Amino acid sequence: MPNKTIYVADDDLPLYQRAQELAGGTLSATITAALRRFVEVEEGRRQGYDEIVVRVGPGLGRKQRFSGVLLAQWEQSTNERTETFRVYRSRSEKFVVHVERSEAYTNVGPNAEKWNTGWRAWVGDWSANQTFTRTPAESSLRVADSLEELRGMVPGELYDLVADLVDQPTIEDLDI
Repeated sequence: MPNKTIYVADDDLPLYQRAQELAGGTLSATITAALRRFVEVEEGRRQGYDEIVVRVGPGLGRKQRFSGVLLAQWEQSTNERTETFRVYRSRSEKFVVHVERSEAYTNVGPNAEKWNTGWRAWVGDWSANQTFTRTPAESSLRVADSLEELRGMVPGELYDLVADLVDQPTIEDLDI
């Protein structure tokens, strides 16, 4: 295996030493992993893609990251919660669907059906004795290989928006 020499400024030496500690002793593998990640992100950026970080799972969930471009977003609210659908196109030309659902509060008390008809029904019913159930917030990430596969994952209005945008280039170079 060929040897390569890297010259490190004195001010950067603590950074390299800390990287070596975190990597468990093999600085070469750490530098290679960092360079691989840098090249991937930079090539995507030059092609017009952003680094997207989303949360998935219940509550705060965990983070997932990919390179993509936002095609469309659709939001809906009900008496109980809100939903946000975002559709991205990934660098590999797949469709990435991120869905966020807020916490849901459902009135299950004796006048529960009244609460679902709008705020006017609430007037005069301000009792402190209310009963609610709470469903925690959640989010998910799904990948569709084709536009047809995407159809079953998102609301119809959002699908129509994405279908209209899918043939447009990520970056359009203007000669102006």
